[in-house]
Amino acid sequence: MKTKLRIALFTLLSSYFLNAQQQPKGIVGNTNWMTNWTNFNPAKIEYNEATNIIAGTIDKDTKLVKRNTYQLVGVVYVTNNATLTIEPGTVIRGDDKSCGTLVVTNGAKIMAEGLETDPIVFTSNKEITERRPGDWGGIIILGKAPINTIGGVHILPFDLKPMLNHYGGQDAEDNSGILKYVRIEYAGRKLSSLKELNGLSLAGIGRKTVLSNIQISFSNDDSFECYGGDLNMNNLVSYRTTDDDFDFTQGAQINISNSIAIRHPFSSDISGSRCFEVDSYDKIGNTDMTKKLTKINASNITLVNLEENNQGLVRESIYVRENTFFNLANSIVSGFSPFVLLEGNIGNGEANLSKMTFKNTIVNNCNGGITSESAAANTTIQNYYNTPNAGLDYTKIKNTELFTTPNIKGNPDFRLNVNNTLAIGN
Repeated sequence: MKTKLRIALFTLLSSYFLNAQQQPKGIVGNTNWMTNWTNFNPAKIEYNEATNIIAGTIDKDTKLVKRNTYQLVGVVYVTNNATLTIEPGTVIRGDDKSCGTLVVTNGAKIMAEGLETDPIVFTSNKEITERRPGDWGGIIILGKAPINTIGGVHILPFDLKPMLNHYGGQDAEDNSGILKYVRIEYAGRKLSSLKELNGLSLAGIGRKTVLSNIQISFSNDDSFECYGGDLNMNNLVSYRTTDDDFDFTQGAQINISNSIAIRHPFSSDISGSRCFEVDSYDKIGNTDMTKKLTKINASNITLVNLEENNQGLVRESIYVRENTFFNLANSIVSGFSPFVLLEGNIGNGEANLSKMTFKNTIVNNCNGGITSESAAANTTIQNYYNTPNAGLDYTKIKNTELFTTPNIKGNPDFRLNVNNTLAIGN
């Protein structure tokens, strides 16, 4: 009996470890989930001229409908616990001259639930030939979920109205609404050398907020930036942003899955642009160290540089600062230099290194693995992370062979090419 039990236990454990090794890498889906609702060449879309103006304050429940095209003029605030509902297929065009920006304030909601066949689109108000990154402001959502700044409440540096510009609190379950099947194009206006709006700024957002199937293209700063908060995010697409694709700070507690960043070497900032930039605080002096540090769990992520033989301004795929928890698993990273860069302050101490894991991931055509800004720490770091159990597969494969159909001019499919599965350790 004991022998049979041992055999059964051995079989169970063997099956468990085999399945762990065979977990799919990169973005996944039975079909190409980017089909229908995404657009990788928005400069060629002739959107209807605006028929309605949105300006000032929305202080009562309001609905935007598909039959109209809207022009977002100036900073538009959703206030007074109002809900802004947007029908599938609705187009909202951000005004260039007044830097059209939508701000959903603390307590208010946005219900923008598009369809795969009829997404909601926020885009530039300029003509086709004139559209550029930073044509308008973007979308800002302020919530009541925890952040780790002193006092637990903070403001964004975007020149918003002081009485409406606050986020943070104690409600990790806070609900700011839904963004689903939504495209945000040409946002991220640069206000000054130190103030740049993002495609989507999420400040103190709680986990009952739904963020799924969102594409941000040609943002002039970050595509997605989270200031604290507690969120589950999935099926996100960041395409040709100027700065970072996914930026997390102020104690953000984020689970992000099945998402992709597609970079181009000449759509990046000379100061350094990454797919992930992760830190726990802007300034340690403004941080309540008794509260949670940033913790990011990223799984089934694809990070890809389109020009695999041209690094251009693209740097490392992931940059992690000290006192930050970051876990990457079941992912594909292709075409960066290096794969991961750790802030020099992290050094070679296990207390900081143990906060980060990198597992079951293909590291393709990257000039360097997991490295540090401090050259003295690199040997220890390499030894710590590059173990047989980590499951990091360092490969040299062309994007056309690694991915199913990485043709950005057609209908791109960046799922792993199953024909190469055996060749890369699956």
